[in-house]
Amino acid sequence: MNVQQQIRAASADSTGHFDVVIAGAGISGVGAAYHLTKQCAGTSFVVLETQRSFGGTWLTHRYPGIRSDSDLHTFGYRFKPWTSAPIATAAEILSYMGEVIEENALGPHIRYQHKISSARWSSEENLWTIEAIRTDTGEAVRFTANFFWMCQGYYRHSEGYTPEWKAMESFKGRIVHPQQWPDDLDYKDKKVVVIGSGATAATLIPAIARDSAHVTMLQRSPTYFRTGRNAIEIAETLRALQVDETWIHEITRRKILFDQDAFTRKTFEEPEAAKKELLSAVEAYLGPDYDIATHFTPKYRPWRQRIAFIPDGDLFQGIKAGKASVVTGEIERFTETGILLKSGNTLEADIIITATGFNLSANGDIDFSIDGKPLDFSQTVTYRGMMFTGVPNLVWVFGYFRASWTLRVDLVADFVCRLLNHMKEIGARKVTPALRPEDHNMPLLPWIDPENFNPGYMMRGMHLLPKRGDKPEWQHNQDYWAEKDEFPAIDLGDHAFVYE
Repeated sequence: MNVQQQIRAASADSTGHFDVVIAGAGISGVGAAYHLTKQCAGTSFVVLETQRSFGGTWLTHRYPGIRSDSDLHTFGYRFKPWTSAPIATAAEILSYMGEVIEENALGPHIRYQHKISSARWSSEENLWTIEAIRTDTGEAVRFTANFFWMCQGYYRHSEGYTPEWKAMESFKGRIVHPQQWPDDLDYKDKKVVVIGSGATAATLIPAIARDSAHVTMLQRSPTYFRTGRNAIEIAETLRALQVDETWIHEITRRKILFDQDAFTRKTFEEPEAAKKELLSAVEAYLGPDYDIATHFTPKYRPWRQRIAFIPDGDLFQGIKAGKASVVTGEIERFTETGILLKSGNTLEADIIITATGFNLSANGDIDFSIDGKPLDFSQTVTYRGMMFTGVPNLVWVFGYFRASWTLRVDLVADFVCRLLNHMKEIGARKVTPALRPEDHNMPLLPWIDPENFNPGYMMRGMHLLPKRGDKPEWQHNQDYWAEKDEFPAIDLGDHAFVYE
C-alpha cells in the first residue's frame, strides 16, 4: 500500500481510545510516531492531522522556491540517511517524509483532515478527551488517550503575520503573504516589492527574480546570512569512497554539528570576529563597493535572530546581476502604485509580498482544560521546554533555533518513550511536572531571554508562552550540544515528576 492509499484508508476510521494521541503529521509528528513504534512496542497511538496529507510547513507553504534554511543532514531524522544536497526543496523533504511513513508502516496510524478543537483532561479518569472536526465531512469526532503529544509546531498555519500599514487599501496591485500564496499570482515582467529580509524573503526573491521585471527587498533593518556551496564536502568525499550511506549520515551529522557548535560559541565569545566572517562572505559576492554597512550589517550580534543559509549565494547573485535590489528604510504608507518610505523615496510595485513572519500559536489553537478549568499555558512553568507544571500526561515538541528543529524531535521522542516505559514499569497512570521545594523561590522569567534570542514572532507572542526558571530543568535553553547529553541523563525519579 503506497502513502496515498494509506492516507485514504486512515481517514476512514476516526474514533476510539489510544495510549497516545499525537497532534500533527509534520516533521515532529512523523518522528514521534516512528519512535513510538520502535521504542514502545505495543503502545497504541493515532496521529491527528488537520491537512489533507503529511508534511506540515512543507505541505502548507507553496511559495516559489520554498526550501529548507538549515541542512537536511541534521534536519533529517537521525534514523534515516539524507543522501541529496543539504539545502532541499519542499518537494524533496515531502518525498523523504513519505518514505519514512511507508518504510515504517506509519500511514494506518494517521487520520488526515482531523482538526483538533479541544483537549480536556479528567483526573477522575486519568484521560485526555480530544475533540476534533473532520474537515472533509464536517463530522465531530472524539478520541480518548492516556497521553497527549503536541507536535503541531508553534505558529498558525492558517494565516501569516502582516503588520497594518497606513493606506494599504489604496494600493491598486496585489498584496500577498507567502504563507497564503495564490496559485494564480502572475509575477512575470512585474515590479515586485518583498517586505522583509528573513529566510522566506531570501528564498523567494531568487526564485521569482528571473521572471519578474525587478524585485526589491524592502527591510526595516538588515539580517545576517550564511553562504556556501549547496554541498557538504565530507559527505561527497565519503560517497566517492563508496562508504555506506548510514556511516556517511552519522559522520556528516557529527561534522556539521561540531562546526555549528564552534560557530555558535564564537558568536557569544567573539561576536565581532563572527560578524566579520559573515559580512566578508557577503562582500565576496557583492564586491567592496556595495553598501554592506547599510543593507547587510545588523545592529545585533550574530545569532540573536535566526541566520538563514543562502546556498551558492543565489540571493546575492541576483542583486549583483541587477535583477534584485535592497532598500533599507521604514514605510510611511502605501500608495496606489507602491510604497512611500519615511525617507520620502517611493517604491513602485505591481505586487507587494509581505514576508513579515507568522503568528505564534502556543497551543495549536486548541481549547485546553484541566478538570473543567480552562488551561492558560502562560501561567505554567516549562519543564525543559516540553512539559508544563500542573499539566498531566502532556509533552510539546518545540525545536531549536540555532540548530535543526528535528534534532530536538529525536531527543524529546527518546525522553517520551523512556517516560512512558517508566510509567508502565511502576504502574503509574499519570505524571505531572511540579516545582520542587527548592524551586519555589526561583525567579520566573519569559520563555526565552530576549538578550539571547529575539525574533519578532517570539517577542509578539511571548505573553502566550509558559514561564521559565533560572535552572536548566525549568527552561528551553536552545542548546542542542548540552541537551544531547542532558536529556538521556534526566532522572525520571526526580521530584519534578509527580506520579499517580
